[in-house]
Amino acid sequence: MTQPEQPLTPDWWVRRLYRRLQEQARTFELYDAYYRGEPPRLPWLPEQAQDEFARLLKLTKANYMGLVIDSMVERMQIEGFRVGDQPDADAGTWDIWQASNMDSLFDQVLLESAICGSSYLLVAPNPDRPDRPLLHAEHPTQAIVEYAPGTARQVRAAGLKVWLDDWTSRLMATLYLPDGIFKYEADAPRSGAVPNPQWRRRAVAGESWPAPNPLGEVPLVEIANNPRLLSGGVSEIADVIGIQDRIHKTLADRLMTQDFGAFPQKWATGFPEEDDDGNENRIDVGRNRMVTSDVEETRFGQWDAAPLDPYSGAKREDVKDVASRTRTPAQYLLGEMSNVNGETLKASESGLVSKVRQRHRTSGEGAEDAAGLARRVAQLAGQGERIEAIWRNPEFRTEGELMDALVKARQTLQVPVEALWERWGASQEEIRRWSQMLDAEAERDPIGAATRSLGQQDLVQG
Repeated sequence: MTQPEQPLTPDWWVRRLYRRLQEQARTFELYDAYYRGEPPRLPWLPEQAQDEFARLLKLTKANYMGLVIDSMVERMQIEGFRVGDQPDADAGTWDIWQASNMDSLFDQVLLESAICGSSYLLVAPNPDRPDRPLLHAEHPTQAIVEYAPGTARQVRAAGLKVWLDDWTSRLMATLYLPDGIFKYEADAPRSGAVPNPQWRRRAVAGESWPAPNPLGEVPLVEIANNPRLLSGGVSEIADVIGIQDRIHKTLADRLMTQDFGAFPQKWATGFPEEDDDGNENRIDVGRNRMVTSDVEETRFGQWDAAPLDPYSGAKREDVKDVASRTRTPAQYLLGEMSNVNGETLKASESGLVSKVRQRHRTSGEGAEDAAGLARRVAQLAGQGERIEAIWRNPEFRTEGELMDALVKARQTLQVPVEALWERWGASQEEIRRWSQMLDAEAERDPIGAATRSLGQQDLVQG
């Protein structure tokens, strides 16, 4: 009799996490199909009509889910980190971030997180440069994290990274536990088979099994989108794909109506079936022809064309439902703007801006956690300091409006210049460079620098 596997052992963890990863991958594939505008569910039609209308069903796709996600993610961009109460003065954190191309790759991490609900960052040592640890973006179909029970999803108990090695056609897995890193391999699952790999320990030349985990905690960090306390991240389109299905159904009905009911159908009564010579009496209709009949009882007419406006109205109402539920500005989805002033446009985008700011807080927690781990690997100073991600302002404003607000903030609130640069949208690298340029200018022309400083003070006091 086979003995049950002992819980919390590496073999138990890799099997448990792989099963959960398969469930997560299936969820992602569903939402990803809607994001790409290729929903797995086509509008319902009677079985006997599906083949005939297959061509029309392919024309019913209207990808509003992609707009919902893109309109949010395009406003989310990390521009730096603050360590303690000060910006990243030694530039260590941002240098690590940029060395791993996270200033561009993190956009993709946020995109996958918005689609699926979660994506991941993996922190790993860099053997070539110990002071530049590596940050890897991990896809939600290849990585997963499990948290310790009762810790409100704060303490990561285990993490798993799985990928298919195209060179060897083997399934590879790396299990991350606080006390070690365990590497496995298995035969790739056959197409169509239920994935149940038989994991084997994978030996790597020059490495022990398990490999030591110098951090003492799981280096795989979840970037969760709008997480719940118990269930984790949630896709931005989780509760609106049903509305998207309604839109597809309305479009299918409209296209069928256009094919069969939008053109007026003509009728005739009392029209002779044969002419005087016994030939079939066919009506040849054209814009330069007139149909006549010698039979007095003959009547001609046509039915009214089927109206298409109800379908357009129904689709419009469904699109409004998507806009209100996701707080996406209606003009983004409907493509309509007329007689809109700046204040009205700002008000229409206030819901989206508020949502993006909230996503900054939840997604930023993962980015800050990963940055903190990277600082530990690099052994940077200030290990116990709080780390805060600095996000670009998600509110779109004209250059004139922004400059006017910054000048008033300087005059009225005496906000430091460096803070105004940040509010203006300068990156931490630009702020550091500008500060150095001001210092160099003061050294070259101390009198002019002092005069400008006095002028600014007078401006503030005035």
